[in-house]
Amino acid sequence: MASQNPAFSRNPAFNGKAPAQPVAPISADGLQQMYDAPAATPVQTGRISYDDVIVKTALNFVVLVAFAAIGWNVPVLALPAALIGFGLAMVNIFKRQPSPPLILLYSAAEGLFIGAISGVFEARYPGVVVQAVIATICVFAVTLVLFAFGKIRASKRATKIFLIAMVGYLVFSLVNVVLMLTGLNTNAFGLSSATIFGIPLGLILGVFVTILEAYSLVLDFDQIQRAVKAGAPRNQSWSAAFGLVVTVVWLYLELLRMFSIVRG
Repeated sequence: MASQNPAFSRNPAFNGKAPAQPVAPISADGLQQMYDAPAATPVQTGRISYDDVIVKTALNFVVLVAFAAIGWNVPVLALPAALIGFGLAMVNIFKRQPSPPLILLYSAAEGLFIGAISGVFEARYPGVVVQAVIATICVFAVTLVLFAFGKIRASKRATKIFLIAMVGYLVFSLVNVVLMLTGLNTNAFGLSSATIFGIPLGLILGVFVTILEAYSLVLDFDQIQRAVKAGAPRNQSWSAAFGLVVTVVWLYLELLRMFSIVRG
């Protein structure tokens, strides 16, 4: 099932469009030697493995958290870091081969942005950052465990619904931003600050978007699983790590906003 995360969907290693590699003929003696030799590891074969993905993902999150600490203390970095992060995201998405330095730079830029924006929200709503961090970890962990045990899987029908819902949410977000920028809606969170039967619209949307993000993680895990089974090149573990960072950053920011709306 193709992921809607562009970090995965545009990469042939994860979307099943990678060309087949030619296999050279092997003699009988060569086959016997291969049979007697110990099994080769993914490192020796140059293919992606789950361990590679875990290590690269952990490295990117270490960089992200380290730079988030800097951004927390320098909130003016929020806007330039966001712009740089967006630019690096586009470069990494459209590159044919993953670039570890550019992917790490993306994590650094996103770290600066997240740290800066988190500091601003924390100053206004004390404790909201801890809530968002814990919620993000819980959603990621629960989704991963359920996927690992086969309790949730990607499907064509669910992915179509997911895509429609995502487009609808993006349209709503665009309209909301326009209303806020033009001064037609002066609430702190725009339309999300409205209430329905006493319940903030931002809370309802937050729950809805969290479900979308959880399914986005399912799609990411599915693409990684397919890449490992297909024996994709080992360097694609960087692309997998980049895709997971993109999804988790989006998840954290949405949860941060949802908790802030409830607190506000």
